[in-house]
Amino acid sequence: MSALICGSVAYDNIMVFNDRFKNHILPDKVHVLSVAFLVPEMRKEFGGCAGNIAYNMALLGAEAYPMATVGKDFEPYAKWMDDRGINRKFVTQVNTEFTAQAFITTDLDDNQITAFHPGAMNYAHLNNVSDADGINIGIVSPDGREGMIRHAAQFPEKHIPFIFDPGQGLPMFDGEDLKHFIEEATWVTVNDYEWELICDRTGYSKEEVKDRVEALIITKGSDGSEIHTKKGRIDIPPAKPTKLADPTGCGDAYRAGLLYGLMNDMDWETTGRIASLMGAMKIAEHGTQNHSFERDEFEELFKESFGRSIS
Repeated sequence: MSALICGSVAYDNIMVFNDRFKNHILPDKVHVLSVAFLVPEMRKEFGGCAGNIAYNMALLGAEAYPMATVGKDFEPYAKWMDDRGINRKFVTQVNTEFTAQAFITTDLDDNQITAFHPGAMNYAHLNNVSDADGINIGIVSPDGREGMIRHAAQFPEKHIPFIFDPGQGLPMFDGEDLKHFIEEATWVTVNDYEWELICDRTGYSKEEVKDRVEALIITKGSDGSEIHTKKGRIDIPPAKPTKLADPTGCGDAYRAGLLYGLMNDMDWETTGRIASLMGAMKIAEHGTQNHSFERDEFEELFKESFGRSIS
């Protein structure tokens, strides 16, 4: 089984401001805001939804192909992917643009100011799902708007089941767009905040969405997740992380677990728990692709977390 991961590949530039934003922003002067923050700590991480999901699937030993557009500065990321056995066959380089980049500044209260440059991500529509032979399952995760729309239409044209994962891309779509995505998708996965946005824009209830897809998966952070199918609701407990370092990328790790379970015809109770554990293992490390494990370690942690084996 092979998975096609449609989404972004990006660099995350993460900076820490060793103070609080509120101490340097005058509330009565926000209309003429001009501030500069000294950030002595900075790190550059490999990220983007397609990159993160593919990385996590490689850890699980699954065959996954990211489909993304990247820029003229892609070389360091390309080496990172090659060193970790992530296939770049469907990664397209746009040499006139930079790879998508997020610039995130965090203060001591964990408030964040983020600037995002989409760069080559805006050319995601240049990639075509029909170019990927031998694919059995897919996911449409946050990417360029036109790319998400086209890829969601192309999966059913090739009779490939796929997960719709709007994530940070939700603000780009209105209610009619989202209804169309849901009609095309086989499964829909969102976090609880994203679910509220979908409800507000589409007017759909959980019942109405699950009647249109095989499953609606809603993650709830430390409260676990819920999976709604036509047979009913399945509550997935959270896996306990060894430490709480950085939640960024936990959703992508969870989605890798979903894909892995679906690719291996596992039941939802097992699939959801694999996804939950993947998120817990990611949150214990800073960055979205710095955690790692061996298969036997994962299976042992699964048993410790849920009191049962994977198989």
